[in-house]
Formats: sequence, structure tokens, C-alpha cells
Amino acid sequence: MEPIGFLESCFRDKFGTPRQPGLVKDAWARLRLRADLQPEESLQGLEGFSHVWLIWVFHQNKSARFHAKVHPPRLGGQTQGVFATRSPHRPNPIGLSLVELVRVEKDGIVVAGVDLVDGTPILDIKPYLPAVEALPEAKTGWPAEIPAEQIRVEFTVEAESLMGEWQKRRAENNLRTIVEDTLRLDPRPVVYRGYEAGDSPYRNEHAVRLFDGDVHFRFESPTLVRVFNILFVHN
Repeated sequence: MEPIGFLESCFRDKFGTPRQPGLVKDAWARLRLRADLQPEESLQGLEGFSHVWLIWVFHQNKSARFHAKVHPPRLGGQTQGVFATRSPHRPNPIGLSLVELVRVEKDGIVVAGVDLVDGTPILDIKPYLPAVEALPEAKTGWPAEIPAEQIRVEFTVEAESLMGEWQKRRAENNLRTIVEDTLRLDPRPVVYRGYEAGDSPYRNEHAVRLFDGDVHFRFESPTLVRVFNILFVHN
């Protein structure tokens, strides 16, 4: 199979990219299709749909060894069978994401709510059909048993100023919402979680790259994250 195009995503690194689609609703991405696929023809009719499925490749998955049991981050170290999870470490590194279709362009599409890193190879686009694919009575297995943590995101005075400057530079995106929703998901590895400020044996400061900015943050408690700096980068 050959990619139909490569995604341009607001998430520039694996760290910070949501683990599921729709969790950061404003997370933006653009897909430009290969010219030989005749985008103006092949995308005709797609504008009538609100959501699409993207089928894609975990191109940054470096694990060559198959593991039948994996450690989902939400389980805090417990294991599950790989086929009961959305883990990237699969026999075939294929992903599936349901995203909002923002608009159809001459050579591709713009979508939102992505859980895909910049440069992801896209294999196919399929329209979402709620009449046959939405099943409200469906069971959700082990994720339904995990209570959701309410994480607060706060900014230092300096970070607030930098956030305003950044937003002026990227007026087309709701940057603050993207930052807050991303950090509420706690992108840190499982071993970093659950410590109070100063008690963790691991480093407490991290940075996630969104668009052209590195957002520096620290968890001051398991439910409070503070943004303390934003560094602008040149792509």
C-alpha cells in the first residue's frame, strides 16, 4: 500500500499527541493528496459529511518485537491484550481515527480532533456513516471502569503574556484551548504520574511542541499543571 498523502499536524512530536481522536477537539491538521489521485475529482461529494475516518500508519513506532500484552497508560501499569487496546505496538502498525471534517480544499482536506503526529502517512479516507456506525448501546470494556481525573491548567504571568503573543501570530487557531486540552490529558509516561510537587524521583518539567511553539509545563500536583514558559521555534 502507498500513502495517499502525509498529514500536516499541529502535533510536531509523539510526546503530547493525544492517544485517541476527539480528545482535543480544536487540534488541527491538513492532508494534501497526491496529485496523481486527482484530488478535485476523488474528493467530490465528501463536503457533505461532518466526520471522516482516517486510516494511517504508526510511522514512528520503533518497536520491532510483537508483545501480546501491553500497558495502556490509563491502567497505571496494568496490562491488557494488545487487541483490547489502541496501542501503536501492533502486529501491523495501522491506525484508525474518526475526525471532524472542517473543509474540503482543492488538493486535500482540513480536519480537527486529530490524534496524529505531523508527517503521518495516510492510507485512506472514508466517510463516517452515523446511521450504521453509531451504536449508543455498545459496551466499552475496561476503559469504562476507569474514573476520569479532572486536571486544571494554569499559566504563570510570563506564560500568559507569551500565550497572547503566540495567539496573535496564529490567529486561525484557538491556541489556548489546544494547549489546555492537550495538557489535561497528561502526556507524561505513567511512571511520572501520581507524585506531589517535589516528591517525584523523575524530572518534573516537560515541554510539548504545538505548531511553532514549545510549551513548557510542570505538574504541581496530580491534578494541577502549570505552564511556565513558551519558546517559539523556527520550522
